Amino acid sequence: MSDSPRDRRRVYVKHLRGLEKALRSENRSAAAEARRSLARLRYGLVEGKQPQASVVAFRRGQPQDPTEEKVWLLLGGLFALHPLNWANPPGPRSLGSSLGRLQKKLGSPRVERRLSALLAMDRDSLPHHLRQTIQLLSSHDVPVHYEQLLDDLVVLLGRNHRGDLASDVRLRWAREYHMPVSAETPQDSPDLPETTE
Repeated sequence: MSDSPRDRRRVYVKHLRGLEKALRSENRSAAAEARRSLARLRYGLVEGKQPQASVVAFRRGQPQDPTEEKVWLLLGGLFALHPLNWANPPGPRSLGSSLGRLQKKLGSPRVERRLSALLAMDRDSLPHHLRQTIQLLSSHDVPVHYEQLLDDLVVLLGRNHRGDLASDVRLRWAREYHMPVSAETPQDSPDLPETTE
């Protein structure tokens, strides 16, 4: 296996998915340890407390880029707020797709307003609005594809956050928000992870 940044990201999300599986485990010890790990990951959302989250976030490796480290900590915190991973969906898998599922579920204009706000946010404001969005998705049990979200956030919060790649991510979120929900994937049932790592 190569040691590319994308491979490292996959290992990290697989680690998070393992926490999700352990959280749902009948093994009380494993579930308790997963709850402790998720509590630590939530520190990734608190300025000045990220080092406490890094103990869990970097357990299976870490990115080589310091900017990407911050993105991993943010994603870990977001996952800890809503550990419901949408694993390997066919078709659309961006945050826009999750918001589209929520819109179909609620039929509320506030979901589209939330998407519009996310699309307009700059790099400094985006983490706060992502946290609110993930909490909204959590309150309605709508899964998030965290591997895709990590890839997207590396672009949106990285060095080229104003470039064409960032515009492409935002356009994809908007496009996938409006796509119909796939018939092959039940709207409210995410795939559970295969392994715990």
